[in-house]
Amino acid sequence: MDPAAPPPKRRGPARLADPRPLFEDTSATGASPGRGFGAPPPPSASSGSSSSSSAAAFGPPGAFLSEPVTSLAAAYGSSLASHVEGNLGRWVPVSRLKYYFAVDTVYVGRKLRLLVFPFGHQDWQVRYQQDTPVAPRFDVNAPDLYIPAMAFLTYILLAGLALGTQNRFSPDSLGLVASSALAWLLLEVLSVLLSLYLVTVSTDLTAIDLVAFAGYKYVGMIVGLLAGLLLGRAGYYAALSWCCLSIFIFMIRTLRLKLLSEAAAEGVLVRGAKNQLRMYLTMAIAAAQPLFMYWLTFHLLR
Repeated sequence: MDPAAPPPKRRGPARLADPRPLFEDTSATGASPGRGFGAPPPPSASSGSSSSSSAAAFGPPGAFLSEPVTSLAAAYGSSLASHVEGNLGRWVPVSRLKYYFAVDTVYVGRKLRLLVFPFGHQDWQVRYQQDTPVAPRFDVNAPDLYIPAMAFLTYILLAGLALGTQNRFSPDSLGLVASSALAWLLLEVLSVLLSLYLVTVSTDLTAIDLVAFAGYKYVGMIVGLLAGLLLGRAGYYAALSWCCLSIFIFMIRTLRLKLLSEAAAEGVLVRGAKNQLRMYLTMAIAAAQPLFMYWLTFHLLR
């Protein structure tokens, strides 16, 4: 053995290969972890398709409640509406009221012109179709409630304006004007109904017809108030006088076909106490309109 040779290297024990780790490290690779303790199950195509199919079948959460609740609300609303309409129909003829509001713009314009300028109108007969009067929009002679209702509201607004220009406006005064106008209207209609009952007049006039005819005077009151606000006291008297004469002629020519006998309505002289009472009643109703028009407007312009 050569003494200059390097000493031989010692071999250590053989190094065993690293055992397989208990848990795989997937933080670096981004792979999904294995199914260990507490790990969620891996998603699968079958589970995704089943969940989407179930969502499509049952809809969003709460959808199974929305349809029954909507159906129940619709059924309750329809039953409530029919119940209210049935109870209201006992006191107010709702179906009959629809007739009086069957108007259009052409009818309103022609009716307002007739109320202010009735002198040239010739045909005052109300047209019928199978024993029922045609709708107001087809016949200018038919009574309606749209113009009286709108005229009443406009009268209240003009009354407030007139009081405001004189520094006399207050909510109490406006309420007094509205309540007094409504009270006089009801008193007038009740008086006419009582007179028709006492005179025993057989007519097709109803209480709603009388409300409509009595409400037409508010058109002339509006014209008088507007003239008073714009032209002063003289303009008020001039415009109101014209409208009073117009409403008097309008009521005479309209009510004579309803209250007088057929021959008297056509201008033939008919003698008889009952016919004279009918004529006096017609004149009294027509003459009351100018009195109410002046009474309800003169105190608003001072």
